[in-house]
Amino acid sequence: MNIQRHFIPAILVLSAALLAGCAGSAPKTEWDGLIRQPGTRLDAVFVRPDTEGEIAAFRSVMLDPVSVSFARDFDPNRGTRSLMRQVNADDLIAIQENLAILFRDVFREELAAGGYELVETPGPDTLRVTAAIVDLFISAPDTAMGTMRTYTASAGRMTLVMELRDSVSGELLARAVDRRISRGASAWTISNRMTNTAEARHAFRTWAAALRQGLDELAQRIG
Repeated sequence: MNIQRHFIPAILVLSAALLAGCAGSAPKTEWDGLIRQPGTRLDAVFVRPDTEGEIAAFRSVMLDPVSVSFARDFDPNRGTRSLMRQVNADDLIAIQENLAILFRDVFREELAAGGYELVETPGPDTLRVTAAIVDLFISAPDTAMGTMRTYTASAGRMTLVMELRDSVSGELLARAVDRRISRGASAWTISNRMTNTAEARHAFRTWAAALRQGLDELAQRIG
């Protein structure tokens, strides 16, 4: 089964439901047999009952290619008059590809720090992670080098939706959803490729650390 193909439409529905819950409607407590966990580091974590021991046994991770999609209200050229700074379709693809690479690099670093290995093939001790970044909104995408600077109060927002599965059987073990808005500032700051990348790296590090720490805590609890 192509998990990635079935995963993408499902995460859009899931993230929309959870974001709506954050806006005031009743929070979702169950999804595909997964039960929402209280007191988690991320906005919402759902785990299949009685699978903590199974999840704790994994010592390596197979990370599927990361999907990146922009928010529906994202207009990269809004308010931009300079043709040199116009963002085209190739620029948007490059942003998506670069974020996917950065995501994988940060997860590899964080998991390696916890003794977990990133592998390319399924195995009995391998956890399969399928992740997507949705609702990506960059306040000031930067594609050109030069002296022009854009000042914004925020670099943007994005939401992670992640599924954890047994890499051999494909059984769904857990889902997590978390929305990140770039760290605010009291004064307006320069937004460019360097600052946008730093904000993305900070969010990815938070997500990767949450995964590693969650696996560590399960291993300690079961062991």
